[in-house]
Amino acid sequence: MSEIKVDKMKRVPVREQDAKVRATNFEEVCYGYNEEEAVAEASRCLGCKHKPCVGMCPVSIDIPAFIKHVADKEFELAAKELAKYTALPAVCGRVCPQELQCESKCVLGIKGEAVSIGKLERFVADWATKNNVDLSQTAPKNGKKVAVIGSGPAGVTCAGDLAKMGYEITVFEALHEPGGVLLYGIPEFRLPKDAVVKPELQNLEKLGVKIETNVIVGRTITIDQLLGEEGFDAVFIGSGAGLPKFMGIDGENLNGVFSANEVLTRNNLMKAFKEDYDTPIRPGKKVAVVGGGNVAMDAARTALRLGAEVHVVYRRSDAELPARAEEVHHAKEEGVIFDVLTNPVEILGDENGWVKGMKCVKMELGEADESGRRRPQVIEGSEFILDVDTVIMSLGTSPNPLITDTTKGLDVNKWGCIVADEADGQTSREGIFAGGDAVTGAATVILAMGAGKAAAEAIDKYVKSK
Repeated sequence: MSEIKVDKMKRVPVREQDAKVRATNFEEVCYGYNEEEAVAEASRCLGCKHKPCVGMCPVSIDIPAFIKHVADKEFELAAKELAKYTALPAVCGRVCPQELQCESKCVLGIKGEAVSIGKLERFVADWATKNNVDLSQTAPKNGKKVAVIGSGPAGVTCAGDLAKMGYEITVFEALHEPGGVLLYGIPEFRLPKDAVVKPELQNLEKLGVKIETNVIVGRTITIDQLLGEEGFDAVFIGSGAGLPKFMGIDGENLNGVFSANEVLTRNNLMKAFKEDYDTPIRPGKKVAVVGGGNVAMDAARTALRLGAEVHVVYRRSDAELPARAEEVHHAKEEGVIFDVLTNPVEILGDENGWVKGMKCVKMELGEADESGRRRPQVIEGSEFILDVDTVIMSLGTSPNPLITDTTKGLDVNKWGCIVADEADGQTSREGIFAGGDAVTGAATVILAMGAGKAAAEAIDKYVKSK
């Protein structure tokens, strides 16, 4: 194998499936680094003493330390370094917006290309799984019990950190399989379930964490029962935000209108894309996905793989798309059509109540709004009909109110999110902590993990103070 020539200013490129081929399958798009490529990329790191990248990592990974181990071909030590900070390195290496976080502060990025921190994290995590590296070291059991609600990124992180401290942890998951949004929200081609998500959940169980599925907190059992008769010393709520939002326009109740959540859950968790599963899904021939975030890209690229012509309909311009640049780039490469500066005003149905089209208006950008983005305004007389038979709404999500409705004294804000201290996840009820999308509304995997980590530290202090 020829040695890779390292250019300090340029990344070692990462191999990917060809766009035309991958648009027809659900296999992972990006192949990641092999050992030789990872060592070459890691050797670019300057090992800065003041570590600006670390300050932008929501779980504060010592990035130069793990990368130095990769450069020295000490892959097991790199895995153990990552395990000090994160329970989900293989996940984060794939789905974190590193370009806005750690990599945005990489000194090499000032004059050249930042180190591929995310791709190196993915490489180390995959290597550790393949080589059965034991990451299950914990402190001696301390006799205290904590309940964690939800097995998504916030719950898994909180559970893992507390288990390492010696707590007895039980995770309660409403669905029949653990993983939360990692399992039902993110498609197989971005995050393989058997190869990536399940091994990371198994690592959690190796720490002694018990996961109970099919438990709907607020219905099967209440938080007050967990703290009372079940004898838990504290509770962490990481139940996510699974309630989809709609526009409130005419025609949203027609057959053929779905939330992105429903499409992705049927496909990812219930394997609708596999021929040997009977999960019903209606991909349609021509699909409009309304929205421009990462979930919209996931829904659009899923519909494309199921055989549809797909249009992403977004009311601002290309430059304002909130999705990761990599996701937009991949979607365009695969053949997704972007109808930007376009907004739906009505969904049209046929005589049988099925979608037959979507009435839209053209938009232009005016002055900036409070978010700092230019406000879209309707161009008068620009109405037109987009000929589609399926509409997927991807406009964000809010938390399911079941937990807050059944827990007295737990404050929520006007969006139905649990009110919790940003620094430590403390809610309005003593002994109850919360973090992730249940608090912020739909956000990123890594921010949810950061909240789970902060809450674990706060729960440890709380229980010890009692």
